[in-house]
Amino acid sequence: MIRFKSDKEDKPILDYSNLTFIRKLTRKMRDPKTKFDTKEFINRGEDYLFNYTNKNVGSVDEKRRKFLKSLIFGIAAAAVVGVIPGLKVLVPPTVTVTSGFPKSLLVDSSGNPIKASQIPVNSPFIVIFEYPMTGEPNFLINLGDSSGKPVEIPSTIVEVPQTGKTYTFPGGVGPNKSIVAYSAICQHLGCTPPYIHFYPPQYVGPSQLTASEPDQLTAAALLAAKQAKVPALIHCDCHGSTYDPYHGGSVLTGPTVRPLPAVVLEWDSSTDYLYAIGAVGVAAYPNGSNGVPTNNPNEDLSSSFGSPVGDKTTVQETENPFSS
Repeated sequence: MIRFKSDKEDKPILDYSNLTFIRKLTRKMRDPKTKFDTKEFINRGEDYLFNYTNKNVGSVDEKRRKFLKSLIFGIAAAAVVGVIPGLKVLVPPTVTVTSGFPKSLLVDSSGNPIKASQIPVNSPFIVIFEYPMTGEPNFLINLGDSSGKPVEIPSTIVEVPQTGKTYTFPGGVGPNKSIVAYSAICQHLGCTPPYIHFYPPQYVGPSQLTASEPDQLTAAALLAAKQAKVPALIHCDCHGSTYDPYHGGSVLTGPTVRPLPAVVLEWDSSTDYLYAIGAVGVAAYPNGSNGVPTNNPNEDLSSSFGSPVGDKTTVQETENPFSS
C-alpha cells in the first residue's frame, strides 16, 4: 500500500497493484497498436473503457471496475482537452531515504566492473541498470557542459512540488563527481525508455520541437532548461515531464509533480569501480502489506518488479534514440 505521510497524518492512498495496473494501462493507451480512441470513449463512456482495458490489459473484475470508475472523471477531463492518456494518478509522495538496499557492483554484459573514468560524457545512448530489483530501470549518466567537459554535480536540496517537502540529493560521483543515476520511470504516469531519456546538450534546441517521438521536446522544456541554465535534461515524451539531472532530478516542467528518485552511487577511487548502495527521493518503495513501514525493499517489490539484483547489476547500453 502506498501511503501519504505528513507531520499530522499517515493514511493509505493507493494499492501498489493498482499503481502497476494503471502504468500498464497508460502504456497501452499510448501504444499506436492499441491506441485509445478518445471519440469512442466520449461517446460510450465507461463501457468503452472497460472493454478496452479487458482486451488490452487484462480481465476487469469487480474490484478493478470500481477502481477504474474512481478515475473516470480524470479520464474524461483529459479526453475533453485531448491529452489522453494524460489521466493523473494522484499519489502524494513520501520523501524518504530508504535504507536496507544491497550494495551492488555495476558490471558490463561480460561481468566486468564498469570503470567510472570510461563512461562517456553526455552520451546520447540510453544507459540502464536495474536496481534494487530486476525490472526496475535506472539511468546512468556522466554529465557534462555544452563542450562535453565533465561537470561536477554538487549536493543539492530537491523540492517535491506536490507537497513542498524537500530532501538532499548527495551529488555526483567518479573522478570528476559528474556521474549520477536516476530512476528511468517517469514520475507522472510511469513511462519508461525510450519515451523518457537523457537529452545531451546538442539535442536541447529548437530542432527538437519538431522531432519525431520519442525525441520531441516541448517549448516549455526548452524554456525551462534555459531559465535553469542547464545544457541538458531528462524528458519524457509521453506527456512532456522534464527533469533537471544537474540538480537531483528535480522537476523542470510538469505534468509530473514529483522529481525522479535517485540511486545513491559510491565510487571506489582505488579501482575506479561504481556501486549502487541505496536510493533517495520520493518513496518508490511502499510500506509492507501489513501496513508497517519497512526499510527492506525486497519485501515490497518482489511482486511488482522481480527478484533482488544482488551484489552485481548489469549496465546495458540499450539504444541511441536520436539515430532512429
